[in-house]
Amino acid sequence: MKAHRIYALVVRYMYLYRRSLPRMMEIFYWPFLDLVIWGFITVYLMKFQGQIPGVVTFFLGALILWDILFRAQQGVTISFLEEIWARNLMNLFASPLKPSEFLAATMVMSVLKVIAVSVVMVVCAGLFYSYNIFVIGMWLIPFVLNLVMTGWIIGVLTTALIMRFGQEAEVLAWSMVFLFQPISCVFYPMEVLPAWLQAIAWMNPAAHVFEGMRAVMNSSAEPTAHLGWATGLNVLFLAIVIAAFHWTFELCKKRGLLVRIGE
Repeated sequence: MKAHRIYALVVRYMYLYRRSLPRMMEIFYWPFLDLVIWGFITVYLMKFQGQIPGVVTFFLGALILWDILFRAQQGVTISFLEEIWARNLMNLFASPLKPSEFLAATMVMSVLKVIAVSVVMVVCAGLFYSYNIFVIGMWLIPFVLNLVMTGWIIGVLTTALIMRFGQEAEVLAWSMVFLFQPISCVFYPMEVLPAWLQAIAWMNPAAHVFEGMRAVMNSSAEPTAHLGWATGLNVLFLAIVIAAFHWTFELCKKRGLLVRIGE
């Protein structure tokens, strides 16, 4: 892997945001809108905190953490779609660029997106709702790192599917992550799920992150076990989807499918 090729792709993607209002809205407006909507729902539910103990406290924190996962996934997938929309995919892979370098560049872009979006949401949550996400303490760092990794997993998987099935699969770029939301236990504990669904949710790294967040904010226990599960599952699944991406890339190259993507 060559750092200068990864850097060149990152610079290319950064230039796309300079004069593109829709791309800037993706970073600033939509997260802000999410925060406003859910923030006022939280303020409303606060009136019933006695009847709904412990639930309202987690809404804004859960929303900020979920948006981190979502933007990490989008950073990988949208970067790939940018190349399809610009009909630049064949130009990229006709160069010495390796698939691993391409993935590394998209992951760097996802981290930059996560940082920008997180700053917006944390500042707005503090200004409008006096909410401080840092009450989670030092546990916030491994929580965020695991959510970024989970976003990468979903993003690389989505990219591989779009590469294999073409334009008809592009809708997955926005919908795939929401397929995992019901078993991610973002706004409710895992225990409310049916037993058979809990078994599936247990294999979802994001579910362990949100369970750990609730444990910290409830001061019930240190979420060491949940973070251990989240990290282990993330490392395993990330290795699998990266291998699947390389396999899909080789398959598409042999069958000439890369030429037809976006046509």
